[in-house]
Amino acid sequence: MPVRRVVPDIHSDDLEGNRAFYGLLGFEEVMNLGWVMTLASPAHPTAQLTFLTHDESAPVIPDLSIEVDDVDAAYTAVLASGARIVRPLQDEEWGVRRFFVEDPNGRVVNVLSHRAPAHGTEGTAAAADG
Repeated sequence: MPVRRVVPDIHSDDLEGNRAFYGLLGFEEVMNLGWVMTLASPAHPTAQLTFLTHDESAPVIPDLSIEVDDVDAAYTAVLASGARIVRPLQDEEWGVRRFFVEDPNGRVVNVLSHRAPAHGTEGTAAAADG
C-alpha cells in the first residue's frame, strides 16, 4: 500500500505564531481552516507540519497523519488487524477521506487520502493540493 507522506500533527493554540516561526525556516502556509493549518517547504512540498487547535470532526487531536493512496484498503487492513479504531472511516467536507486508529504505543494516527472537496468549502484547494 503506497504511502504518499507522513506529517506530524502538533497541538497548538497559536497558529499565527507557528506560521511566523516556521516561516523563518522556509515553511509556507498551504492550508488554513482556522482550526488546522499546514505549512510546507516550497522546494519540497511533501515536507510538512500541521498545527491544530482542535479537530472539527474527531474526538482527539491525532499525533500524526499518514496519507495513503487507498484509504479504504488501509481501513480494511487495520480493522482485520484488531487495532483500536478511534474514529471510523468518513468523508470530510474539506476534501479528505480519513479514519483515526491507535498504534501499539497509544498514539492516534490519522490515515487519509485526498478527494475532491465539497462544493463551496473554504480552504480546500490547498488541502487537496497539499
